[in-house]
Amino acid sequence: MDRVSGDEPNDLFLRVNDFARSTPWLHGPMVGWAKYGVVVFAVLLLVGWWFARSRDARTMAAALLAPVSTVIAVAVNQPVIKAVNEARPYAVHTHALVLVTRTADPSLPSDHATMAGAVAMGLYLVSWRLGLVAAGLAGLMAFARVYVGAHYPQDVVAGLVFGAVVALLVWVILRVPVTRLVEWLRAGRLRPVVA
Repeated sequence: MDRVSGDEPNDLFLRVNDFARSTPWLHGPMVGWAKYGVVVFAVLLLVGWWFARSRDARTMAAALLAPVSTVIAVAVNQPVIKAVNEARPYAVHTHALVLVTRTADPSLPSDHATMAGAVAMGLYLVSWRLGLVAAGLAGLMAFARVYVGAHYPQDVVAGLVFGAVVALLVWVILRVPVTRLVEWLRAGRLRPVVA
């Protein structure tokens, strides 16, 4: 899907791309975060689980569901990406600065942002402080994906929202049975894993 020159998302992408051109000293950290920040989100999920071990069964249920909902969000995102089929910005703006390997995959919603939004919401249900940290890092991930030229701004915003909504839906649907499961596990041999 091509974009009409002069539309707002185009302009914002081009402004961020111009900013990237003028900040070569920031390329290394932004490329690193855009590519490998997912590892930090995985560590945050582990921190959420560790934190929940000393809390009630509901909190542990939220900690266990956070990675589950992240995987579900990214999996459900795949058919959405294919259905929307939006071209990457560098396919439309051939002179854009691109700091990562170009792919032919569609762009909207961003997988990285979907993952980050799901982790942030999942951890918010564990602890608002952890959720706040994850949300800040999710925002940085979203910006980095635009900075490196891989996505339009609306791609990452859609990803953040989509991931958060999926994580919230998973929580609403599964919180009661998973909380009961945690209570049952805490009474048995697997107690050290959940308490």
